[in-house]
Amino acid sequence: MKTTGVLATLAAPALAAYKGFNYGALDLSGATRNQASFETEFNVAKNLAGTNGAFTSARLYTSLQGTSTAPIEAIAAAVNTETSLLLGIWISGNPNVDNEVNAIKAAIDAHGSAFTDLVAGISVGNEDVYRITDLGIASNAGPGVTPQGVADYVNQVRSGLAGTALEGKPIGHVDTYNTFSNSSGWMAPVIEAVDFIGMNGFPYFEDTKPNGIENGNATFWGDYDAVVGQAGDKEIWVTETGWPSSGPQSGAATPSVANAETYFGEVYCSLVARGINVWWYTLEDSTADASVPSFGVAEGGSPKYDLSC
Repeated sequence: MKTTGVLATLAAPALAAYKGFNYGALDLSGATRNQASFETEFNVAKNLAGTNGAFTSARLYTSLQGTSTAPIEAIAAAVNTETSLLLGIWISGNPNVDNEVNAIKAAIDAHGSAFTDLVAGISVGNEDVYRITDLGIASNAGPGVTPQGVADYVNQVRSGLAGTALEGKPIGHVDTYNTFSNSSGWMAPVIEAVDFIGMNGFPYFEDTKPNGIENGNATFWGDYDAVVGQAGDKEIWVTETGWPSSGPQSGAATPSVANAETYFGEVYCSLVARGINVWWYTLEDSTADASVPSFGVAEGGSPKYDLSC
């Protein structure tokens, strides 16, 4: 989608930033992804028509391969495809963070600088504080972690990677925009502990606001600015956002290919123009269940809509 008006002004010249997608540990069939599966997806992302090879980064949620203590095979896939990584460490539900850290160390030993040079940063947790908020509890989001608990895990990971080739890489935490924008000071321990804030924000789900596609761009940037207001001097990375091309209505938000294209053209292209790191949600997902929103920008390796800026 081509940019117009203010967005076109912002779009030239584009600033360098990480641009990629989120990749879960499971494939579309529900099986644990292996190296070949990750490599296929990373190459699909890099070769999406209309993107000029922009999507060269991958955000992960864990650094463990399935239920093992081995490094996630996405790391070897990233080395083979020269895909940069926002590593993930899972911290909700009685995790063993030492296993995650040790898996990253094993990957350093196995791949050396071919791996470590690709690391954009390390995210300790994903939406863990959200899960213990009223909204998270109401949506049955599962066990979470307190802000102080997240900060403690961040410091544990920082200590665990000290003395390795990843020492000094940015370490952060990913959570929902409204968790970070809480003005009570509740998230202060997290904000103090991290190097960056990973923001997840989906206007589609914000059904207590006028959330039709005509307000999608303004809602997203309003959410972003609300996080900026609480972030102090910490950099904000956009770790999840997108608009579904199919699925159920959410408030005034209608899933459709046209609306997903509009949101991508307005939000993604403006993020790139501002040089903000962004991992879009998502490359491909299942469209089999009409009751579940499909956020994938591609299907069968081909874009569902115009992904150019």
